[in-house]
Amino acid sequence: MPLKYLKIYALIAACALLSGCKSAQNAYYSAWEQVGVHKRDILVDRVEDTQQSQQTSQQEFQNALERLSVLIDFDGGELQSVYEQLNSDFEASEKAAQSVTDNIDKVESVADALFEEWETELEQFSNPKLKRSSEQKLRQTQKQYDKLLRSMRKSESKMQPVLDSMKDNVLYLKHNLNAQAIAAIRGEFTNLKRDIQGLITDMNRSIADSTAFIEQMNKT
Repeated sequence: MPLKYLKIYALIAACALLSGCKSAQNAYYSAWEQVGVHKRDILVDRVEDTQQSQQTSQQEFQNALERLSVLIDFDGGELQSVYEQLNSDFEASEKAAQSVTDNIDKVESVADALFEEWETELEQFSNPKLKRSSEQKLRQTQKQYDKLLRSMRKSESKMQPVLDSMKDNVLYLKHNLNAQAIAAIRGEFTNLKRDIQGLITDMNRSIADSTAFIEQMNKT
């Protein structure tokens, strides 16, 4: 690890132990700023991380949907193996969904810190024209960010109901490894398929909003 990054982590650790530090999070941002990495850079990185986690989550949900499709058309064979594969898909989807939530939380955290800092620094201008220009950019950035966050949270909110439905189907199959279980799950499949497809569509919108936000941040 480069020396400058070791210094960053050492500074963060030291600040976290000092009562004079407002928070370990502020120390984290301050340490990165000392090597030229600012909150807006961290925000862009975290939006990109969220995009990647959403894409991974999409794929995991799609895998589970395909597995369920195979299950619904099941016509003899080893049901235990089918259950284990479906359960594996469910666990992977659950893990991917948690990653999405964690990354959105990180985006929100650094965005709040960035906008708070920006608002405070507006009062430091002595030139009214420059202040108005900077304030206008702040409002534009906040507006686009708010749209992005709503998009992210909307798709996130649809993950848990889908996961709950998937879990119900997986548990039912686990407890009833027979043809009757397949018939029962087949009755639930249409709704689950619709919900997963709707979730994937919302994630695509959120990913597109993320791309637009990143492009805008790179221009300003």
